[in-house]
Amino acid sequence: MENFPVINLEKLNGEERGATMEIIKDACENWGFFELINHGISHELMDTVERLTKEHYQKCMEQRFKELVATKGLEGVQTEVNDLDWESTFFLRHLPHSNISEIPDLQDEYRKVMKEFALRLEKLAEELLDLLCENLGLEKGYLKKAFHGSKGPNFGTKVSNYPPCPKPDLIKGLRAHTDAGGIILLFQDDKVSGLQLLKDDQWIDVPPMRHSIVINLGDQIEVITNGKYKSVMHRVIAQTDGNRMSIASFYNPGGDAFIYPAPTLVEKEADENDNLYPKFVFEDYMKLYAGLKFQAKEPRFEAMKAIESNVNVGPIATA
Repeated sequence: MENFPVINLEKLNGEERGATMEIIKDACENWGFFELINHGISHELMDTVERLTKEHYQKCMEQRFKELVATKGLEGVQTEVNDLDWESTFFLRHLPHSNISEIPDLQDEYRKVMKEFALRLEKLAEELLDLLCENLGLEKGYLKKAFHGSKGPNFGTKVSNYPPCPKPDLIKGLRAHTDAGGIILLFQDDKVSGLQLLKDDQWIDVPPMRHSIVINLGDQIEVITNGKYKSVMHRVIAQTDGNRMSIASFYNPGGDAFIYPAPTLVEKEADENDNLYPKFVFEDYMKLYAGLKFQAKEPRFEAMKAIESNVNVGPIATA
């Protein structure tokens, strides 16, 4: 089995830049996932985020989850469960407007630390988008501009815990899906595994690695790159032992951003692949995705193409 791509971002600053950019290119083209080390976010900040996240779960969410499991009788299931996930989650919104101050039960220290962490991740996401632009031959800033819409990008965080599960063969931590948005930055537990991606029809573990950030590409990157980079199916396998922490931050287009393949990535001569991807407004895609998250992405793209053919939509001016 090929090694899961791990990228040392510090090497972009020296003589190994070319080789590092090639690893990023290969990861985007063939994996849809890669893992970053030396990414510029301090280990101290990450350790604090992890400590406070686990404390918050134990104090405010663990008992609620146990009550939910008992109410639904999940510990005694005998057949596969396909309509829910074995996870305890809450969501934070950062852009265009933060809701961190409105989330109940968060300690002031936790709010402050998550705001700081989000700022660091936002900066890292925009750096990564420019690295993708460089590899794709797009002008610097193209992807950030494509995501902008009239109010800037959407950026938010899903904070999840995957508690020990008595029936991991019957209940998934998180069912298989591709991510709808742009670029996803994951800070995951370094001791309890569970995240897997689908590559060449095989489920492959995404290795837990201390202080790393796992990156994966969403459906919008696939559309804008005209399929050169693909979003990839992934899932979380529940474990019988250990509570897995997962903090996934989603750097997505603004709701009114107009998404379409970059013209320079569409072949000039007529080609059957040129018309694979639709043009659409991001929030329209999200409305469709909400009901079809755990299904294949291709019918979503086809549905958006059908909408496109019936509605005259045009590019929205970006700032």
